[in-house]
Amino acid sequence: MDLDTLISKFQKKDVAAFEQLHSMYAENILGVINNIVQNPERSEEICQDVFVKIWNNANGFNPSKGRFFTWLLNIARNAAIDELRSKSHKNWKKNLSTNYFVGNLEAHDDMDSKIDIIGLRKLLKGLKEKCTELIELLYFKGFTQKEVAEQLNIPIGTVKTRNRSCISQIRENMKI
Repeated sequence: MDLDTLISKFQKKDVAAFEQLHSMYAENILGVINNIVQNPERSEEICQDVFVKIWNNANGFNPSKGRFFTWLLNIARNAAIDELRSKSHKNWKKNLSTNYFVGNLEAHDDMDSKIDIIGLRKLLKGLKEKCTELIELLYFKGFTQKEVAEQLNIPIGTVKTRNRSCISQIRENMKI
């Protein structure tokens, strides 16, 4: 059965068509969500929620506006971003250290990930403690600049200036 027919049946609430679409796309969607959320258990829940959402809003897909996978991917991406913005996710991330993220990367077996880990460590090692702390909060723990200012008890302007300076240092480290 071609994809257009499958989607048409899915929009008519054909359970078998939905199951086939789920088996075709669930693994990829889960990967995208987990790449954003960085929490496998929560990612599985969000993925399930995404498929429930597309089932309930099957007629929201319009083939003239784009491909089915793109529509599904946008729903998943938005759900993952909503999770990142949730208070419960921010509280979960506050309890993690940079070692968690580097450890996550080390768990991958492919060589590209290992190269990225080596580069990440090198870039962070060269930074002053203030920069490392700021980068960890902003980029690894997902804090906003305002939240970082509150956490470090410094003005938001200082956070912005320090962030630009730290990013410049990272860029310089990349040239070495």
